[in-house]
This record gives sequence, C-alpha cells and structure tokens, in this order.
Amino acid sequence: MSYDLPCILMRGGTSRGPFFLADWLPQDPAARDRMLLAALGSPHELQIDGLGGGNSLTSKVAIVSRSRRADCDVDYLFAQVSVEEARVDTRPNCGNMLAGVGPFAIEQGLVPAAPGADTTLVRVFNVNTRSRIDVRVCTRNGRVRYEGDAHIDGVQGTAAPVLLSFLDAWGSVTGSLFPTGRRTDTIDGVELSCIDAAQVMVLVRARDLGLRGDETPAALDADGALLARLEALRRAAGLRMGLGDVSDSVLPKPVVVAPGIRPGQIVSRYFTPRRCHRSHAATGAIGVAAALALPGTVAYGAQWRPGAGTHRVAVQHPAGRIEVDVELGGTDADPQLRQASLVRTARKILEGTLYVPDCALA
Repeated sequence: MSYDLPCILMRGGTSRGPFFLADWLPQDPAARDRMLLAALGSPHELQIDGLGGGNSLTSKVAIVSRSRRADCDVDYLFAQVSVEEARVDTRPNCGNMLAGVGPFAIEQGLVPAAPGADTTLVRVFNVNTRSRIDVRVCTRNGRVRYEGDAHIDGVQGTAAPVLLSFLDAWGSVTGSLFPTGRRTDTIDGVELSCIDAAQVMVLVRARDLGLRGDETPAALDADGALLARLEALRRAAGLRMGLGDVSDSVLPKPVVVAPGIRPGQIVSRYFTPRRCHRSHAATGAIGVAAALALPGTVAYGAQWRPGAGTHRVAVQHPAGRIEVDVELGGTDADPQLRQASLVRTARKILEGTLYVPDCALA
C-alpha cells in the first residue's frame, strides 16, 4: 500500500524539488520529515526510489500555506533533505526554491493574480528565517506566465523573470547581521567574516587558502585538505556565531571569495557546506553582495567603496554570475544594509500524485 500525496515538481532558480501545500503533509514534524525522506528517496546516493536527483541542489522541498500574518500572503517553509543521511534540515532558507513559491501560491489559489496587470505581488514570510520577501510574478489574464526572455546562468533557455526583494533578512537566524560582533574575525590564523544576510555564511579570502578563487567545483571537491580546513573553520565559526555544534547542520555555509575584474564584482565559490555549489545559492549571493558593499569585511576591497544608495553587484560563480541590487542607507562613511533584490526564474515541471510507501510513515 502507499500514501497518495499531491505534488507539484518545480524548478526554482538553479534548484529543483517538490512543492507541497502544508495541508497535504502530516502536521507532526517528525512524521512530515519521514514522508519527505521517502518522497525524495533518501537516504541513498542516487535517491533512486524518489524524486531526488542525487545532489543537494535537487533534494529540496518547499512547503507553502496561507499566512496568518497581516503583512504577508503566504508562509514558506524550506526543507533541505539530505541525500545520503536520513536527515531533514529546516534551519536554512533557499532563495532559488523561493522563486517558485509565488507561482505556486497563485496557481493553488492562495493569492489571486492581479487583474489587468503584468505582474502580481506575493508577500512571502519565510518561516525558516522569520523574514519577509516580496516576490513579483509575471501574470497574464489571471494566470502565471512562465515563458519570457529572462536568462539566469546555470539554467538553459529563458523564462519569465521572478523578482525577489529581501526586506528584513538581516540577522534573522542569529539575531545580528554580524553575529560575532565583528566584521572580521581570525580563526586558526585565517581572517574571515561571519555574516547573517539572507543566509548564514562564513566568508574566507581565496588567497588566504592558497587559491585563486576561480577554481572549478570539481577541483575544489577533489581537494580533501581544503575541504577539511573549510569544515574546521566552519565549525569554529559556528561556535562564535552562537550556533553551537554545527557538525550536523548545513549552517553556516563556507564561501571562498576573490576580487572581481571590475569594481562592484566579486568571485564566489559557495559550499553547501561540504561540496562546492555548481552555480550559486540565491540567498548566498545576497550575503556575498552585502559583504562586498559593507566596510570591514574580508570581501570589501579598496577598488570599490559604495555609499548610500542602490548599487548593482555581480557575484561571479562557476556557471556565470548573479546580479544583486543592494540598497544602502545611513551615510557614505557608515553605510547600512536596507534591502537587496535579484531576478530568478521558475518553471512548473510536473503536477500529479506522488506515491509514498506506507511503511515510511511508521
């Protein structure tokens, strides 16, 4: 026998996974997580018995419900399902999967498409980080429009743009934009920046690790000594950030950064956390862009010193780049992070019934 589970499989940005209404899943978190493990086919390196693709980028879940908050339309809970372990982590956020939340919410009747308008605003409350993101979805004649001319690196072809505006994701997990109280720390002789801006991360200069910064993910993943050093730095940084023992957590994410060719550009290698991302997390791009724009971090450089106003930052990653608009307030001498926005795309791949073995719920 099997449990019949409604399911929408979507690509969001450079990630992919099933989308569920919260009512479709068990309300008990432990039972819910067992169902998600079975749905994705974990634990198994190929996830051969489920929807997962054997990679952290394709082992993700979005759970959406009508919001109880007056200033938001829907609640979005992101779940990272481990590929090779029976573990579901709901502590991080995923901005790529977030790109599919707006279209999903409109098509499921949680938010009406704006009549006579080319876009519909969906106000999303991210349950993981307790923060709000405004999502603008292309619509036409009351329906979501997936076709368009927007291209994002890491995805073939073009699609309709989805604009994500992060309004208050600063310190949402740790309580502070710079959770150690400093913009630069030194751990084991290595300078690094611990930042909580849409994603909780530890930024390290490539040159301090003996790297150029533009290495391929395959080359970085093959360097066992580098991975061990990054993991040691990540665990030590997690303690300083107040996260405790992070050995079984995907937070904080280690990120290796290097200067870009031009002002306002930065080269980034984002780890998930024990493998290098083949492109880049959208939330990670927000954090990296913020670090580049704020004085005192390891990402901040002498070649570009932005003041108050909105600035476009190009985060270069293995598959191309992500452009982020960073809005700074305060003064030119002491800029403060206000808002950050970027464009993603999404596509509905499949809608149907997912058959989950009853034994997975025992």
